[in-house]
Amino acid sequence: MHADLPTSGPASSATVHTGPWYRALNRYHWFVLVVSALGWLFDCLDQQLFILARPAAMKDLLSHITDMKLLESESQKYGDIATSVFIAGWATGGLIFGMLGDRIGRAKTMLITILMYSLFTGLSALSVSVYDFAFYRFLTGLGVGGEFAVGVALVAEVMPAVARPYALSLLQALSAFGNISAALINLGLGVAEGEGFVTSPWRIMFCIGALPALLTIVIRRNLKEPEAWQRSRAEGRVVSTTETYRELFGHPVWRRHALLGLALACSGVIGLWAVGFYVPDLTRTVQTKPVTAAIYASEIQAAETAGNTARVAALKQVQEALAANQLEGLSSELQAVKKSVDPKIKGRLTYYQSFSSIAINIGAFCGMFGFGALSQRIGRKPTFAIALVAAFVSTVTVFWTLQDLWQIFVLVPIMGFCQLSLFGGYAVYFPELFPTRLRSTGVSFCYNVGRFVAAVGPLVKMWLNEVFKETAEPLRYAGVTMCLVFLVGLVVLPFLPETLGKPLPE
Repeated sequence: MHADLPTSGPASSATVHTGPWYRALNRYHWFVLVVSALGWLFDCLDQQLFILARPAAMKDLLSHITDMKLLESESQKYGDIATSVFIAGWATGGLIFGMLGDRIGRAKTMLITILMYSLFTGLSALSVSVYDFAFYRFLTGLGVGGEFAVGVALVAEVMPAVARPYALSLLQALSAFGNISAALINLGLGVAEGEGFVTSPWRIMFCIGALPALLTIVIRRNLKEPEAWQRSRAEGRVVSTTETYRELFGHPVWRRHALLGLALACSGVIGLWAVGFYVPDLTRTVQTKPVTAAIYASEIQAAETAGNTARVAALKQVQEALAANQLEGLSSELQAVKKSVDPKIKGRLTYYQSFSSIAINIGAFCGMFGFGALSQRIGRKPTFAIALVAAFVSTVTVFWTLQDLWQIFVLVPIMGFCQLSLFGGYAVYFPELFPTRLRSTGVSFCYNVGRFVAAVGPLVKMWLNEVFKETAEPLRYAGVTMCLVFLVGLVVLPFLPETLGKPLPE
């Protein structure tokens, strides 16, 4: 099947092209873009499944805790720990597979990473404690971290120069559909849980996350290594795995680009994983009391209509116990009444949580692709500066003011646009900072070593939650404080090069 898909890359696209960027792409260009986009889309699907399943999974795995307030705080704590472990795995995998991508090739490494994140996402469904759950998330993170670096290196090297920034922005932007797909899965399972059709829907979500492994069949049969990488290997410029980082840091220009790119990546990665991706949790938190009140009011009304006075009395007793956080004293009969209502509350909260995630990612798609278009007009660095300031302002606004449902559909998409536009920038900018023989390693270093720092972010947020625990909603105060990280990127921008209009370093 290789014969049907002619290869082409920047070197073969030297003719001047006028017109829309996509007119410069041939069949193989589109094939590479689609496969790479699907690999990253499914990667983000798995990430988002974890984010959305995290609150329910933690409460399920800690269900032996009967005090509701303690369960809430412990679930948040272990959710933060699992997130940090996942991000640490992501960073570790990025370093390992980034080197492999430069050594054994982009296509082979992509195949390994997709298999890895699919397999261990599926195994997460079998978790019996918060500890093995965190272990599976670390192993999933290894695959997740490796996929992005080889994917963007592959697309950057195969695309014609005129199409490269747009193709890379589109690659990153399409990842939003992976996130939206996860939210729709969560939404459907939330409805099913509310109707009593499924229990522990988070386990089903992780089983679905194993399906991207099927993409490896297509990669194995059809995807070739880029001409630039093959040429670099033929000329003996592909260094050994152990020499890759030595060369990256031995050359003053590549070392400078790597360290400054790392600082720029930290700003967005920490901002997203320690702040932005907790908006669905914030939505769930602020809606818990009104949703619980609404569901119990509906159940009481239904019982009154049916003339079931005993159930009316029982529902009111449970409602009062919930308000006073005194569930331990409930009789077995009242516990049974509570359990009959719980799935409806969880289902409604999951419903709202899913819409919050969808809203973020609708904005994210526009922001990530928009970065590429704007950066082609005004330059990479000015676009980064605008995006960093916008991310700070929009995220503070969401965490400080989000309360009503209508705000999910107005404020949250704006925040998603601003925050995730940074990641469209990383996909465009980082491959332009490094030569072919070090591109996968360099991109991986910037994007993934930043995650070692980012892995501390949820733990810092956990500490801030403790600092602000006396407030009514500590997550709000912790989130607003963490937003300062977006301003760090502004400090390093002046020291980075402008790459607009320049060819990829060879």
